[in-house]
Parts: sequence; structure tokens; C-alpha cells
Amino acid sequence: MSELAVDIQHLVKDFRVVRKGATSFRAVDDVSLQIRAGEVYGLIGPNGSGKSTTMKALLGLVAPTSGTCAIFGKDSMKVDSRNDVGFLPENPYFYKHLTGAETLRFYGKLCDLRGKMLERRVDELLELVDLQDARHRRLGGYSKGMLQRIGLAQAMVQDPRLLILDEPTAGVDPIGSRQIRDLILRLRDAGKTVFLCSHLLEQVQEVCDQVGIIFQGKMVKEGRLEELIAVEHQTELILENADAVLVAQIRQLVDADPAAQWVRSGKPRTTLERLFLEHTQKEKI
Repeated sequence: MSELAVDIQHLVKDFRVVRKGATSFRAVDDVSLQIRAGEVYGLIGPNGSGKSTTMKALLGLVAPTSGTCAIFGKDSMKVDSRNDVGFLPENPYFYKHLTGAETLRFYGKLCDLRGKMLERRVDELLELVDLQDARHRRLGGYSKGMLQRIGLAQAMVQDPRLLILDEPTAGVDPIGSRQIRDLILRLRDAGKTVFLCSHLLEQVQEVCDQVGIIFQGKMVKEGRLEELIAVEHQTELILENADAVLVAQIRQLVDADPAAQWVRSGKPRTTLERLFLEHTQKEKI
């Protein structure tokens, strides 16, 4: 059994409010989840559902009202639990007058990197997030997608085992979103654990191994992605170069079975995003 990177048990978080008839608001209500090392876990839900509060509790930024959060077996309220964590908030703030390389150099020094080791790490990260050509450009001239990628790079300065990403593709165009998702998949292939939250369901579907659905502070559904999205009692057949005669023969076999029902047929569909990326990438070539 692989190591648990994240272990959240019965997390409850209440906030005090000044409102007629109420003294507190429950943002997270008895949420439990586990993420194994090397997995990408997506926590999805509408705005205000408790996603970010759950992440902040895991990071030790807010104290749980009750329940526990652990990172690689360490209590997340203890400072040393964050040694293995990189975090990208939903709206990261950077010094816009610094260049991409200067930004990473600044965060590297905060992580006690110096000299040749620091310069080597800056070069590695800029290459990883595909910003080598923009290393000397000030962040004030970066697009939203480039800022998110430099944010991912700063989250990885100390080479953490766990990356926590809050809405990593929010406000990013389709090409930038694809670059960020490809980067997440490369990180998983490198053995990193990624915990991301988003309300962009299709993007989560493309990168996550496990998914949790949170609504009004409660975990309403959780499991392996392929199991959650499978439609029960249906079987999908995808044929290539099948002529009308073969399709008609298959249809006759289905009609002959009293228990089976032909639901639909036609050409498989792509998504608008994939279509956009396919044609824009062709134009670039």
C-alpha cells in the first residue's frame, strides 16, 4: 500500500459571523479524504462550497474547529509538515517589477538556496514551465497563463513532494490551460502528488486520478475518476472504418436481444476546447 500524502479526517470548520439569528457559519462539515503519494486528486464544487477552506486547513492557514489534517503523517498545524509542500493560491501576488528569473531567485533564497545550486534550480524550473524565453521579461508584462506557470515554478522551488493548487487555470486561455494541465501530468509522472481544487469540471477530468465533489461544505461523492464517470448499464463500442453494412448487422444483433436496447449511434464528438487547441496549434506550426 502506497504512502498517504494527505489524510483529512472528519474536518469541520466554523467561522464566526455577525448575523441576525446566527453566531457561526459552517464552511466545512465533516469532510474526510485521503490522497496517496503520486496521485492527482481533484476537489470540485461551486464557489463557496468549502474547497479553499479545506485546502487552507490542510496547509495550517486556518485551524480546524474539529477533525484532523495530516501531510505525509505529520499534523498540518505543525510547521515542519509544510517542508514537503508547495502551494499556488487562486490569486497569487508577485512583484511585477521583477523578471521571471529574479522571481524564482527570490523564492529560492527564501528556501535557503544559494550560489550555483540556486542558479541551476532557476534554470530547471524555467525550462519545466516553458518560460526560458521570458526569463528576462518583467512579470508586469506576463499574461495570466504565464503568471500561473511562474506561480507553479515558485511552488516547486524546494522540490516538494506535494503540490496544492487552488484554481490553477482560472482566467487562463485554452492554450495556457493546456500547458498547465500538461505540466501537472508531467509532475505526476515524476512521482509528485498534486491536490487541486477547481470548478472547471472538464479540466479536472483530464488530469485527476481521484475526484471529490463538495457541496455546501459536505463531501457528496468521492472515488476513482473512471468509476465516477462511468454510466451504469451501458456499454460503449467505438468502431473505426466500419461501413453501413457492418453497422446494420450489429444493429440486428442488438434488436434480437430482448434485454438490450440501441440507445444511439453516430460519430464520436470532440470538445470545443480540443478543437480550438488542435487548430491553433496547427497555425503555430
